[in-house]
Amino acid sequence: MEIKLPRYFKYVIILLGIFLAIWVLQTFKSILMPLAFALLIALLLLPFTRDLEKFRIPRALAIICSIVMVVIVLGLVIWFLSMQVMSLTSELDAIGKNFDALLMKVQDYLYHNFGIQPANKSELFRNTVGGLREISTTFVGSTISLTTGALTVITVVPIFVFCFLYYRDHLEQFMYKFVSKERRSSLNHTIDNIQLVAQSYISGLMIVIVIVSLLNSAGLLILGVKYAIFFGVFASILTIIPYIGIMIGALLPALFTLATTGHLIDAVLVVLVFMFVQFLEGNFITPYVVGSKVSINPFAAIVALLIGGEIWGAAGMIISIPMIAIMKVIFDAYEPLRPFGFLLADIDDIKDQKSGRFRKMFDKLREKAKRKRYEDEQETDL
Repeated sequence: MEIKLPRYFKYVIILLGIFLAIWVLQTFKSILMPLAFALLIALLLLPFTRDLEKFRIPRALAIICSIVMVVIVLGLVIWFLSMQVMSLTSELDAIGKNFDALLMKVQDYLYHNFGIQPANKSELFRNTVGGLREISTTFVGSTISLTTGALTVITVVPIFVFCFLYYRDHLEQFMYKFVSKERRSSLNHTIDNIQLVAQSYISGLMIVIVIVSLLNSAGLLILGVKYAIFFGVFASILTIIPYIGIMIGALLPALFTLATTGHLIDAVLVVLVFMFVQFLEGNFITPYVVGSKVSINPFAAIVALLIGGEIWGAAGMIISIPMIAIMKVIFDAYEPLRPFGFLLADIDDIKDQKSGRFRKMFDKLREKAKRKRYEDEQETDL
């Protein structure tokens, strides 16, 4: 006999489940975070692996080839960025002198125009050195912790990706155990939608990064900024953190330009270049490349970024958008959770769906009217 619960009680249970899920994500971060990244990478590599298997390549070898391809691409990107950083550090002395001269100009301007006495140089130097010592200590500790965590992730994630792809049929049969045979078609549809969302987001994001890096580098080269390609690629990679990533990426080249040239207008022009590229990326590039597959409204995306950053830090911010898009697919497929899917949906997509339904209804009525008119004309001829 089925027990019917009040609707409000169901929603209370759902909210308690969400809070419990957040607690689990925070508590088992070291295990769940590599699993989440491995799942997304596995969904991205699944079509390529299937194509290799069609050529009678064993599944294990096809998966290894896919993983090696990803590792080579990431290795080349890391090698390029590291070489640029090493070249950039050779100019730190000149940058420090330029900042010192720029600071003197600012102090003279404040003194002559507002009567603000310049700070004592020895005191300023002592405070700066003390601050740098504290920052360097924190930075070294954070670097050791980050390096250890990165090595762990680099080692574990490929293993998880291999397992997801190799045992995908077994995992599919495992999910079938939770549903009846009549509902397996609906489950297959949901799984296909999840795979489509993940692949569309990740592959589209890679294309967006390439296009944005070309636009950033071209703009900086036109302005004559040194290391323009490095700054352009670095800022484009930060677009994986939606909305705020490219702004963080614009800060570094702006400060570098200000330090090397000493002119504020040059730094402002650099910021304007990144703002223009951000406008193109948000209004034309990303909507055209990614399309409406990841149809999350901006408010839900920002909340997801904050929650992801609070739970898993920078990695949580990176993975928050594709994960909330996958959650929306699950919410839309399960009747009690559909209000949450509606809450996450983009308003423009909802309007397009409604207009599409109205257009279909209008076409059916018009077709019916044509058929009725044709039948009346046939009867008149008889």
